[in-house]
Amino acid sequence: MTNQINRRKFMTAGIVTGCTLLLSGKMFANDAFSHLLNQKPDPKKLNYCGYTCPKDCKFLEASVKNDPELKKEAYEIWEMKERFGVAEFDPDKIFCFGCKNPDKPVGIRLQKCDVRNCCIDKKIDACIECRELITCEKDLWKKFPDFKNAVIKMQSEYFGNRG
Repeated sequence: MTNQINRRKFMTAGIVTGCTLLLSGKMFANDAFSHLLNQKPDPKKLNYCGYTCPKDCKFLEASVKNDPELKKEAYEIWEMKERFGVAEFDPDKIFCFGCKNPDKPVGIRLQKCDVRNCCIDKKIDACIECRELITCEKDLWKKFPDFKNAVIKMQSEYFGNRG
């Protein structure tokens, strides 16, 4: 039950991987990649973790509108205190414009995203390019193993479709 609640929190938060409301991890993983059916995944078009944030992401909306109430919801949904050590809610620090938006500042959540930081360090566009993905033990993958399996499947399609 706890795992399912955490998945819901992840999906409603709007980053790496998920803004889709109240879906299970398997359903989330399938829906997150449905736009890629019958085409080779493009790492440049994906977030570092392999997810594509929906246009109606609540966290993005809170950031664009600079809405303290929506940011507070994101702070709680993303468990910023517990997972990222953000002891006190500060609306100036709780924001997200997407993990690959070079024209916008990077909030605490993205600064502490071990998947994002790993991809940047390795100079890759998304985890699907990493040959170590299957054995990777990043926090995101531990917390959402169904999502990791979906990304591994996408990686297989990415490498399998190479010419």
